[in-house]
Amino acid sequence: MTVALMWEARAVAGKGEELLAWATRQPLDPPPLRRETLRAPEDRVLVITWWDGAYDTPGLPELPEPGEDLARRAVHRWRFETVTDEN
Repeated sequence: MTVALMWEARAVAGKGEELLAWATRQPLDPPPLRRETLRAPEDRVLVITWWDGAYDTPGLPELPEPGEDLARRAVHRWRFETVTDEN
């Protein structure tokens, strides 16, 4: 089974590129199976990581809070698990 962790932050006005650069520099140990970084309007940054494990697998590394100098609000975090379509 695979679990995906999603991390989303919105930058302080004018700091979108800085937040994006900060997020891409954050190490995860051990590294995930896959990691993707995305951006959206309003200086939002989304990082999705994929891991071997179930939804409730403890101890998966997550990106930290970037700090008030970069993020205008607390980071939003979600977990999703892979499902198989039975068609």
